[in-house]
Amino acid sequence: MGGNSVRKILKWGARIVLVLVLAAIAVGLWKREEIVRLLAVNSLFSEEKIVGNFSHMDAAFLTTPVSRGNGATSPLPYGTEFTLPATVEDWIEMRDVTSLIVLKDGQIVYENYFLGTTAADKRISWSVAKSYLSALIGILLEEGKITSIDDPVTQYATALRDGAYEGATIRNVLNMASGVTFNEEYLDYDSDINRMGRILALGGKMDDFTANLTETFVEPGTDWQYVSIDTHVLSMVVRGATGRSIPDLLSEKVISPMGLEHEPYYLVDGTGTAFVLGGLNITTRDYARFGQMYLQEGRWNGKQIVPADWVAASTKPTAPTGADETLYGYHWWIPQGSEDGQFMARGIYGQYIYIDQQNGVVIVTTAADRKFREAGVADRNVEIFRLISNAL
Repeated sequence: MGGNSVRKILKWGARIVLVLVLAAIAVGLWKREEIVRLLAVNSLFSEEKIVGNFSHMDAAFLTTPVSRGNGATSPLPYGTEFTLPATVEDWIEMRDVTSLIVLKDGQIVYENYFLGTTAADKRISWSVAKSYLSALIGILLEEGKITSIDDPVTQYATALRDGAYEGATIRNVLNMASGVTFNEEYLDYDSDINRMGRILALGGKMDDFTANLTETFVEPGTDWQYVSIDTHVLSMVVRGATGRSIPDLLSEKVISPMGLEHEPYYLVDGTGTAFVLGGLNITTRDYARFGQMYLQEGRWNGKQIVPADWVAASTKPTAPTGADETLYGYHWWIPQGSEDGQFMARGIYGQYIYIDQQNGVVIVTTAADRKFREAGVADRNVEIFRLISNAL
């Protein structure tokens, strides 16, 4: 082969390489946000980043605001300062707690922030968000937008017909007794919950993901199995019944009437649909307002926000749980051995709103506890809440 031929080949080869490099750069720029979000999701729970991530989820996901309205911030006064028992101080360190607020009779008696976080941080709720959606469903029932919780979910969410949720009622799904097969193992990269997280990060459609589920393991209402996708089904029911988005409805019915200190936001998918099963981000004091409203049977600042009968019904143990399992209501948890009026919203990695109506106590804690699944941790958390409540 002559010298000219070699030079031509090298010249064209260089051009091809240049075109490929430019194409890669173009694709990289086009997909930059998706790539950044996917990388953020993959390191979301890493030891060195988890605390900061939980206070800044808007850096990793698409979001939408939940308007707090234009009203004044509702009072959340301070009462006599309460000194935590020493065992609670040890627990705070052990569980990587990031914030802790204790209310007694509607007044803050303890408030503190840890691991570099502040009162202004809008903290990821994880499954605490489920209890907010439960409140919204109670309101829509009273308004007649949803006729009955014994209606099939497919009556309102028609996209679910002929899929895994065919035959399940709203009550079944509120009780986490849909019978739908869904792997919620956070430590398994290929689990359903983690596949769903990647769909969320990459701007996919949560409704399509849910409608494509086809497998069940038992008849609806037969057995309790905690599957977060049930909560997304409830959001499809609410949207189908009202023709409105969850952020819009939650703002009008719950958030605006409560006079929150800061505007919350939801994580959303690529179509702007709220990640209702765990994507609400709110400050700790504003979580406390919600807890106090539930302690007061749905009333806040003289207004009935959530129907009192729904507060009572949703926080009773109605789900078909096993004898050794924590009791469950309509997207609220009831700890084993609880007396009437003790219930809680709970999220992974240590997020809680604990309510003790008899003692007039609300406890809100956020955390970045990477060992939250270890044996005895959840029970110990409840022991700490009861210790605080009884000490008051």
